Amino acid sequence: MLVMPGIKNVVTYIQSGNIAFDSSEIDANKLRSKIEKKLEKDLGYKIVVIVRSLAELYDVIARNPFSGAAEARAIYVHFLADAFDADKVALFDAYKMAGEEIVINGCEVYLATEAYGKTKLSNTLIEKKLGTQATARNWNTVNKMATL
Repeated sequence: MLVMPGIKNVVTYIQSGNIAFDSSEIDANKLRSKIEKKLEKDLGYKIVVIVRSLAELYDVIARNPFSGAAEARAIYVHFLADAFDADKVALFDAYKMAGEEIVINGCEVYLATEAYGKTKLSNTLIEKKLGTQATARNWNTVNKMATL
């Protein structure tokens, strides 16, 4: 459980690093740095933290480029540490399998795939190609986090 000054009402969702909380810190970069330092001190190794406010999470949901039509594919969001232009999506063209779509929208990469376990568009590839840190969540988890 994350215990540190300025953070309260901590709620976790499944065991994959999903944590919702209230914070008096409004600067996301400062908050990220504080949490990363606390985790490294407590655990003895560095952990990358990606922070989104509730308003940003609602925006991620609203900007889903795959909403509207009945979607037979699974949707994932890769939350990035840095923002990128949509044209960077061309970096991934050679890795897409039939039926897959990938969209970059600021600090998020949206992926529609039939089988995330089989896609070449993994979180590791996205981090490598964009040169930033990222964490992926399936669409159900993204929506659940917005309700906590």
